[in-house]
Amino acid sequence: MAEEREKKRIPLVPENLLKKRKAYQALKATQAKQALLAKRERKGKELRFKRLESFVHDSWRQQRDKVRVRRLDVKPRALEVPDKHSLAFVVRIERIDGVSMLVQKTIARLRLKKLFSGVFVRVTPQTVKMLRIVEPYVTWGFPNLKSVRELILKRGQARVKSKTIPLTDNTVIEEHLGRFGVICLEDLIHEIAFPGKHFQGIASFLRPFQLSVARHATKNRVGFLKEMGSPGYRGERINQLIRQLN
Repeated sequence: MAEEREKKRIPLVPENLLKKRKAYQALKATQAKQALLAKRERKGKELRFKRLESFVHDSWRQQRDKVRVRRLDVKPRALEVPDKHSLAFVVRIERIDGVSMLVQKTIARLRLKKLFSGVFVRVTPQTVKMLRIVEPYVTWGFPNLKSVRELILKRGQARVKSKTIPLTDNTVIEEHLGRFGVICLEDLIHEIAFPGKHFQGIASFLRPFQLSVARHATKNRVGFLKEMGSPGYRGERINQLIRQLN
């Protein structure tokens, strides 16, 4: 037992070596603390720069929106109803981060809260003004009967008591739209394609159409513009976009 105790005895370390070790550990701790503080300061500068960049970008977008709306008041021709169409289809193809409150409220009134969503609207001077206000963020035009039919048959959904249901049962249509003389899906398609006095109530019964977009469209800006085209008014060429995204 005595021999084992002698083997387990801890060797003595000179005092000057212990002081050197202690000083080295203190130096390393100081360097690690300084590196951590420098890293935090660098991250703070990057975060402040990003916030400033975002603020400048948002301010620029808001200023651009204000100038565009002001020009609409100066140039009344910009609010003229193009051609003699009575139905328009609007698709939101741009993000609205940092835009003015007027644009955000107009997007909400058009029910285009989601990207790549579309709605049918009746062409009136009021709706044309709304479309001109949000023109850099949406594209719109005049759909034909074939486009209306394909959209409703493939992606048509109704809003019933805050619930979304597919348009597969004429009973649901008759129950909620029977007061407008709409009792089946064909009546619904006809009332949308050829707007009448009950268009607003029938259109609000439909949920916004969520269109299909290729995965790379949101990442590759060049490819996105080639496939989707630029925002704004495109007349009857909207039918090509509907067939592409439906």
